[in-house]
Amino acid sequence: MDWGALHTILGGVNKHSTSIGKIWLTVLFIFRIMILVVAAERVWGDEQQDFVCNTLQPGCKNVCYDHFFPISHIRLWALQLIFVSTPALLVAMHVAYRRHEKKRQFRKGDQKCEYKDIEEIRKQRFRIEGSLWWTYTS
Repeated sequence: MDWGALHTILGGVNKHSTSIGKIWLTVLFIFRIMILVVAAERVWGDEQQDFVCNTLQPGCKNVCYDHFFPISHIRLWALQLIFVSTPALLVAMHVAYRRHEKKRQFRKGDQKCEYKDIEEIRKQRFRIEGSLWWTYTS
């Protein structure tokens, strides 16, 4: 998946969202990022300067520190950023999947499909119910 496809998916979901939904997702995303930034001040201080090693062997301080704190701060920050942005991306991908399924049913000529053409599917707004509700709230 390239950046253009991701932009198309997010833009398509944004087009079908209500204004309150857009504001709510934006506020949640900003709130999550702010929590991450505020927590980062304390997390990414220089703890290694206060770390004491009980031997005088050269390089022991780094090895001991790596043993007690195996994940680097950059990797932890990247992991937290992924956790912050994943919920909004999951909702966007779920809506894109549902739209794709409706188009596939229409092209296949399925009798359950109540749309006249693909443009109706493209302009359709999805109600947040069923599996989309669970994706949105989890």
